Amino acid sequence: MVAQLQTPALNLTHSLPYTVEGLVQVFTGPQRCFFTNVMAQALRIAGQGTPVLAVQFLKGGINQGHDRPVRLGQNLDWVRCDLPRCIDGTDLDDSEVRSIERLWQYVRDVVREGRYALVILDELSVAVNLGLISEAEVLAFIDSKPHSLDIILTGPAMPQGILDVADQITEIRRSQKY
Repeated sequence: MVAQLQTPALNLTHSLPYTVEGLVQVFTGPQRCFFTNVMAQALRIAGQGTPVLAVQFLKGGINQGHDRPVRLGQNLDWVRCDLPRCIDGTDLDDSEVRSIERLWQYVRDVVREGRYALVILDELSVAVNLGLISEAEVLAFIDSKPHSLDIILTGPAMPQGILDVADQITEIRRSQKY
């Protein structure tokens, strides 16, 4: 796991000869599940003073939306789509599709502004596989991300094109008990 630590500016006469490049991490598995270790990483990094954004594209039901993020501590913003329910299939109405589109635009805007050092896009693969966000848009987003930004993408059946550009892939699977 990667943690981009920000160090206070020191009055040095020289600077480091390199910068740390942000990584694209994928957490995937055969079914939809909660990625506890991803949220633990987000909390740890936020606790170190680094701004983190956790986005859940297909979870709703709590009247949230991108314009009403929940702040968990000083450095962790959690955003869910403004949906009356959690999405678990293709039977979305127009307002639900628009809500997901607005959330995706919000993510692109805040990343372009450089507001966060880590962005978690939960169940992004499901949104792509349902045709709500195109794989090409996700790949363009990854390609244009700020140099130091870490991105974590989660969800089952992650599209191969996204896996191909990932720096790290973690496959979650249930262990077989014999």
